[in-house]
Amino acid sequence: MAVHKQWSRAKLPVVIGAVCATMLTLSGPAAAAQHRAAAQPGTAAPSGTAAAEEEYAATFAALKRFQAAAGPGAAVHAGNSNTAWTLSVGTGTLHADRPIQPDEHFRVGSQTKTFTAAVVLQLADEGKVSLDAAIDDYLPGVVSGNGYDGTRITVRHLLQQTGGLGTYNPHPLGGTPEANPDGTYELAASVRKGLKSPPVGAPGATYNYSNTNYLILGMLIEKLTGQKVHQAVTSRVIEPLGLRRTVFPAPGERALPSPAVNGYHGIRVGGLNLWGPALSYDPSLFSSAGAIVSTLEDISAFYRALTSGKLLSPAGLTEMEKVWRAAPDSTGGYGLGIAQLKLSCGATAWGHNGGLPGYLTMTLVTKDGRFASVVTNANFGINTPLKQLDELLDTALCKDTPKRP
Repeated sequence: MAVHKQWSRAKLPVVIGAVCATMLTLSGPAAAAQHRAAAQPGTAAPSGTAAAEEEYAATFAALKRFQAAAGPGAAVHAGNSNTAWTLSVGTGTLHADRPIQPDEHFRVGSQTKTFTAAVVLQLADEGKVSLDAAIDDYLPGVVSGNGYDGTRITVRHLLQQTGGLGTYNPHPLGGTPEANPDGTYELAASVRKGLKSPPVGAPGATYNYSNTNYLILGMLIEKLTGQKVHQAVTSRVIEPLGLRRTVFPAPGERALPSPAVNGYHGIRVGGLNLWGPALSYDPSLFSSAGAIVSTLEDISAFYRALTSGKLLSPAGLTEMEKVWRAAPDSTGGYGLGIAQLKLSCGATAWGHNGGLPGYLTMTLVTKDGRFASVVTNANFGINTPLKQLDELLDTALCKDTPKRP
């Protein structure tokens, strides 16, 4: 069962969800809160539990509320251009005292889409693709049948989720395309599967979030670069930014790098929590829509670099930040692979979220250097704690980060 929220106001779409699998572990109420505060080199961080609670009291309280409705553990990594700090509650590994750390790997889910969009916009900067050209100009016949006409759907439509494509949420237990003999998936097969969902509207008429958009864009990247999409994203984004703990895994690379946050499926019943290991799957199932592995530190660094112009030309970044809004007075919108929302303190934040088996994640940054990234190690098909997630990020960005110069 996929978790999906239509973009409206300050809500980001959580687009790849999880279903409940067989639960293997029965645990009681959430363990006592544990947290760490760490600063970047040359800056001071509060020492000890009491000092960290006092320094970031509002964020710590919001983190505890979020984790009480989320996975076995949760962490937020936040800061500004001068310092960074991390708070962690619960555990990244069941039956162990292992608070999630900012350098531990996890699957970022649909935050991958921002990486994919950045590469497409780089190709536009290079004159290799026009954002307003039909996708059929580059991938003839790929977007066709079942009511689709690739001569009317543009590259921009795909980037902005406004091409009218029907919702498609791949999942290991259902909705998978035809697999290769080794259990991996080809992008073309994934796109064919996604296009079996009929159109929801005319191209450009409305917004509808579908992973198929970004699977098609993965095919576009491969066609224009001559590289597999994981190679193109790595060589054009991950390596130039020095994101040493970020990986776009190749098909067949199922294991998370170490150290890793363990992902779980689970349900919460009263004061009891049922947890089981997250389903294993091949990353090519999500590919350019959701396959990337990163850390709280690295994913924050990526969005900060992107929004400060380190990956795109000024014109390219301007195009990325042209947002679709549900209504003229909406406080949020969706750009080209990146979402915009207005914080309670009046600042504008940019970022994305993601959810897939074992993880719910979200990162937001502001143009004045503030950033906050969150992960919890479970993702629920129902009762996903999106409200608590929004509150946590807003609190970290508006109430605690400005206290540190």
